[in-house]
Amino acid sequence: MKAVRFGEYGGIDVLRVEEVERPEPGPGQVLVEVRAAGIQPGEAHIRTGALHERWPATFPSGQGSDLAGVVARTGPHVRGLAVGDEVLGFTHRRASHAEFVVVDDVNLTPRPDGLSWDVAGSLYVAGTTAYATVFAVDPGPGDTVVVSGAAGGVGSLAVQLARRRGATVIGLASRRNHAWLEERGVVPVEYGDGVAERIREASGGTVDAFIDTFGDGYVDLAVELGVPPKRINTISDWGAAARVGARTDGEGAAACAVVLGELARLAARGDLHVPIHRVYPLEQVRDAFRELERRHAHGKIVLHP
Repeated sequence: MKAVRFGEYGGIDVLRVEEVERPEPGPGQVLVEVRAAGIQPGEAHIRTGALHERWPATFPSGQGSDLAGVVARTGPHVRGLAVGDEVLGFTHRRASHAEFVVVDDVNLTPRPDGLSWDVAGSLYVAGTTAYATVFAVDPGPGDTVVVSGAAGGVGSLAVQLARRRGATVIGLASRRNHAWLEERGVVPVEYGDGVAERIREASGGTVDAFIDTFGDGYVDLAVELGVPPKRINTISDWGAAARVGARTDGEGAAACAVVLGELARLAARGDLHVPIHRVYPLEQVRDAFRELERRHAHGKIVLHP
């Protein structure tokens, strides 16, 4: 089968699509033929070695967590899954950017009717991270919450989940994404110089919670705006979080098929819109990450094996 591999830390040029042996499922595992697999900023940081202390790579390394596809084979003692079932899920083995991947049965959930392969295959990391960030700051009716990177893969879902809890949501995004935010009941504010004053004006002077999906000083901005540290959550700026006492809940705080299944059902019903920025064939994985690393994508970038 074909799979993405890299043999050393480095830039996009270290990525290769190679022929490798197709894995066999063990007890409690299934082999999934992958139809779609999302890519993540964290995968780029792992590849460069920037996260070596936290998540070291073992070479040669694969990559990829998100996946959606069809069960091709089952191992012994698999529960509730059969060959031909359409599923979405995740792997922690850095392996989903491939034509086939072995997945633990507990990490899969059925693909609901009406859910596209692209959304299904890119929902896990962004969806569970957004779910965790919203849960961490606990917005509700009467609260105003600011979300940085509000049109990105995580931010675009976090703003919708916060709105579902009744909060007033201010989304920081470029002007070209403001109409999309407004359609979902989010107050758009352009990022960049003067953003603190624009937030104060949009919020009436009070911000109760802040979700940072981007980094680059937003934790300090939240403190400047008077948000209590326990209601600031960042998935990017761990140093600032440690310094001010903010939270860092992300994917790991909601990493289960139960949460993923709930998000998939919301998306299938049209109650959660998951924007797909662009789809690339697996062979163009370098181009996909090149676009991701520009940090201007609206929603998810997806690979098709």
